[in-house]
Amino acid sequence: MTSSLSLLAGAVAVSLLGGGSALAADAAPAIDTGDTAWMLTSTALVLMMTIPGLGLFYAGMVRKKNVLATMMQAFALCCLMSIVWMVAGYSLAFSNGTPWIGGFSRLFLNGLGEHIHNGADIPFTIGEGTPNASTMTIPESVFMVFQMTFAIITPALIAGAYAERMKFSAMCVFSVLWSLLVYAPIAHWVWSPMGWLAALGTADFAGGTVVHINAGVAGLVCALVLGRRKGYGQDDLAPFNLTYAVIGASLLWVGWFGFNAGSALGAAGRAGMAMVTTQIAAAAAGLSWMVMEWLRAGKPTVLGIISGAVGGLVAITPAAGFVLPGGALIIGLITGVVCYWSATSLKHMLGYDDSLDAFGVHGVGGIVGALLTGLLAYGPLSATDSSPEGIVGSFKQMMIQAEAVMVTIVWCALVSFIILKVVDVVIGLRVTPDQEQEGLDTSLHGEQINL
Repeated sequence: MTSSLSLLAGAVAVSLLGGGSALAADAAPAIDTGDTAWMLTSTALVLMMTIPGLGLFYAGMVRKKNVLATMMQAFALCCLMSIVWMVAGYSLAFSNGTPWIGGFSRLFLNGLGEHIHNGADIPFTIGEGTPNASTMTIPESVFMVFQMTFAIITPALIAGAYAERMKFSAMCVFSVLWSLLVYAPIAHWVWSPMGWLAALGTADFAGGTVVHINAGVAGLVCALVLGRRKGYGQDDLAPFNLTYAVIGASLLWVGWFGFNAGSALGAAGRAGMAMVTTQIAAAAAGLSWMVMEWLRAGKPTVLGIISGAVGGLVAITPAAGFVLPGGALIIGLITGVVCYWSATSLKHMLGYDDSLDAFGVHGVGGIVGALLTGLLAYGPLSATDSSPEGIVGSFKQMMIQAEAVMVTIVWCALVSFIILKVVDVVIGLRVTPDQEQEGLDTSLHGEQINL
């Protein structure tokens, strides 16, 4: 409404002054303040998912001697990935480039302020100059920082797999290289108008492939390369403080509304539907995990229900803007059961030590959600003037989703493995047995909690 009144006032003024060319300039697309306000809010919500949400969630599930080190990982990665994204990640992911990788035109956020005049900006056109260009109703600065929060949380999720045994220096180097060589290319493939998976028709509303499958698979590779924690299967590795984990999971749940509904990139009906489906899927998955655990172990646990809810949030992420509430319920119920099985039976059958179930929840949940998006997508939610049918659930669409899933798994696993091996040769990946026994809080950071 404010934008419309401003344009009307400008038109009247130009008419009185006889300035036809100025009227054309005033009629140019304008920033939508409502959309921009929602995206600023969503950005803050997604940042909250990492600090303090993920930090508390993971810290509550490790042993007392590693609580501060685990929080440090989340906080340090927030700082580190912000700079990596500013320097190169954003340019590689979202500048035009090729179908495989973006270019270098936005290194150090070059050109981000070119359109600002007297504090005002113009709407951001992603893929400008290409046949698939799309003009948004928000400035590029807001789009960039929203995407930055995704680039922050994705490597932070991986930390759940190598918790309690990776060197801090190795974590920093690995995360920087992984962000540039794995995260940025896959984000470009799926979300850039130039991306080849986008051209294939992949449906990933908020990061099923880009964030969760990516992080989960990288976590599994880390767990396999690093090996098991000292005393795994013999010592008591029970969580130190599940209260922290519950608070963290709750912050993740609230922040996920920014993650999913924010991915509509505006305050409209699709954002509203994404919020509805996010809530339903999380609740359904929490309940289905709880029931499975209750039936199998005789008692429902706090750790179980919060893990299930997070699994539901993961699975609905690719589907949030493509499915209706009924589809979200199906996704949640299925995901809770499958993630419970993967985090318990599968992990023990294969013998890997995925410390905090980064693969069992994020990797497996992301795969389930991505595939079910292909079956359950409701066309009108994604319909446009150029594509009036939108993305409709079908076996064909599920096969497109499966191809995107497989490509993500293969690229992520291969490149993650290479990065880990290089880092191991150069500086070493794992702390010494004595450091691990003492705990990372003291041995790596010289601090400890006294609760």
